[in-house]
Amino acid sequence: MTDKIALTPTTHTTPPAKFSHGVRKGNVLQVAGQVGFLPAVEGQVPTPAGPTLREQTLQTLANVKAILEEGGATWDDAMMIRVYLTDVDHFAEMNEIYNAYFEEQGLKEAPAARTTVYVGLPKGLLIEIDALAVLS
Repeated sequence: MTDKIALTPTTHTTPPAKFSHGVRKGNVLQVAGQVGFLPAVEGQVPTPAGPTLREQTLQTLANVKAILEEGGATWDDAMMIRVYLTDVDHFAEMNEIYNAYFEEQGLKEAPAARTTVYVGLPKGLLIEIDALAVLS
């Protein structure tokens, strides 16, 4: 039986409750919902990358990528990406940022994706992204 491995990159804080930023079991890696916090600084509370959707989206994608890499995966291993926005008016801008980001990453094949509006994020946070990857 394959062990389940919790993933916490050095860029991330230790989770405040009994959960992991990501988990890998065998060739399956699940990245928990990530937000646009800047890399962790010891002794400081997490800080959003900025107030704009662009700043937070790019940092959120960087945070998801850090967990994928910690688990031995890349964006090309991502099978599903789920995006949660706090404002329906952000769909078009997020799509532009998302498309440009993955073009820069040289993504070979786009994963399945879903975007929805979710209003339960902490104040000031505009986006959350999670991912499911299968390593070859």
